Amino acid sequence: MDTRNEKGEIPVRTWPGGYPVYSMTADGGVLCGGPECANGPESKAAEAECPDDNQWRVVAVDIHWEGEPLICDHCGAAIESAYGDPEADES
Repeated sequence: MDTRNEKGEIPVRTWPGGYPVYSMTADGGVLCGGPECANGPESKAAEAECPDDNQWRVVAVDIHWEGEPLICDHCGAAIESAYGDPEADES
């Protein structure tokens, strides 16, 4: 998956399909696509100006296919999975 689109933003969802996207930082953190997170000024600056800033440098973007929600390490937002959590109790 391409990291940034023509506007310089990391998508929040894929097109087509609308699958939830998350970003992985160089230090192993997870970021959502929010305007202050993967698409925030710190992330863009880490890519362009400070490639050694591992907290903000996005090294991978992927779809969160299934499992518990991932939690954004910056804002705390839940990144829901496309197919839910197969381990969840369905009672």
